[in-house]
Amino acid sequence: PVGRGFESLRARHFRSAAGKYLAYPPLPRLEIRLDDLNLNRGGRALLHGISWHVRPGERWLVIGASGAGKTQLLKVVAGDVWPDAAEVPTRRYLLDGEWHDQPADVRDELAWLGPERQDRYERYGWNHSALEVVGTGLHRTDIPLDRLSAAERAQCLALLRATGIARLAKRRFLTLSYGERRLVLLARVLAWRASVLLLDEVATGLDAKNRQRLYRVLRGPRLKGGAWICSAHRVEDVPPGANHLLWLDAGRVRYAGRMTARRLKQALVAAREPRTARPRAMAARVARIGRPQFILQHASVWIDGKRVLADIDLTIRRGECWVVHGGNGAGKSTLLRTLYGEHAVASDGSIRRAGVVPGVPLDDFRARTGLIAPHLQTDYPRYHSVLDTVVSGLHSSIGLNFHATPAERRKALVALRSVDMEDFAGRTLGEMSYGQVRRILF
Repeated sequence: PVGRGFESLRARHFRSAAGKYLAYPPLPRLEIRLDDLNLNRGGRALLHGISWHVRPGERWLVIGASGAGKTQLLKVVAGDVWPDAAEVPTRRYLLDGEWHDQPADVRDELAWLGPERQDRYERYGWNHSALEVVGTGLHRTDIPLDRLSAAERAQCLALLRATGIARLAKRRFLTLSYGERRLVLLARVLAWRASVLLLDEVATGLDAKNRQRLYRVLRGPRLKGGAWICSAHRVEDVPPGANHLLWLDAGRVRYAGRMTARRLKQALVAAREPRTARPRAMAARVARIGRPQFILQHASVWIDGKRVLADIDLTIRRGECWVVHGGNGAGKSTLLRTLYGEHAVASDGSIRRAGVVPGVPLDDFRARTGLIAPHLQTDYPRYHSVLDTVVSGLHSSIGLNFHATPAERRKALVALRSVDMEDFAGRTLGEMSYGQVRRILF
């Protein structure tokens, strides 16, 4: 079936009378060439002399530590970020035999998937159904502008089925878990039918089962003949099927060429985050188990008409350190947000927090409780400085409406030093990589 926005021959899915896919039409051949490209933001160099050639059908793995420039490089390729001015074009695209200097000319042949793009849905409140989100891939828009035809709905449902989440088709996007949202956006990228996929840390947040679903799609027939570029910095997030490696180190290319086991191992070792020493007082502190901080009794949480947590009985005491483990959609984030007070417990259950009694505002509890989560990361203004962001933690606020005091600045610098981010105190969040922002919030 052919629907609106799905007119061209290459975009059609050919079906037999029984409704099964017979073949996937070939994708246009898109070639990308960067020549001595530089990128400066806020007066600081982020990419230095990048020369890189991506040919049609190649599968590239981009390896580098947090802040190495992986996301900025993908943004340059996508046209979301403009490189430094040069006498000759440093960024060129060859599509169907014709060269283009402007990424806007080939924008429809580039599809992006990753945490930062995913966070836009939280930031702007785009809370459409999973099926409608996939439909925006067919129409190549950010949000639904038209109703999907019956044929388009069938196509979107087939793509959700291919990523293993057809059961979520009617669910609102912002009610899904972090990993479930990623799979919905993967189906959207498949609907886009782009020549090149830009995958930024795409496996982050996926459990083992859904990570394998992602990898099957990347190696499957729907992407036959297409190219993808996937960034990563951990061995567990490296997708199989990559045949080329780009190794970035502090914004410079250390290696660009065919993938070899030796080169990949070198790049992954270099990308490891430095280990920080464990405080000597930690063992004694953990051993002192005290009074309850949280008590949940028969606690159930409903979101968008669906029970996400069911009859939870849990006591967490002062000094205890818990790991909450479960697959995507198991309710991990909902549990943490419930403890923090962002979700209410149904009336047949209860939650008690230390120090919170009738008449005590929940804000008093939040002022002494730290929360780090992807949805929170989207709320911080990108123009705020790293130092002010850390200082805002002292006030349990998002941003500051006043200047930090000298004592607050000293506390913030000590905290930044503990995560090896002190040197970035004067920079803005917008200059930081996704992983660096997470460390700053910590």
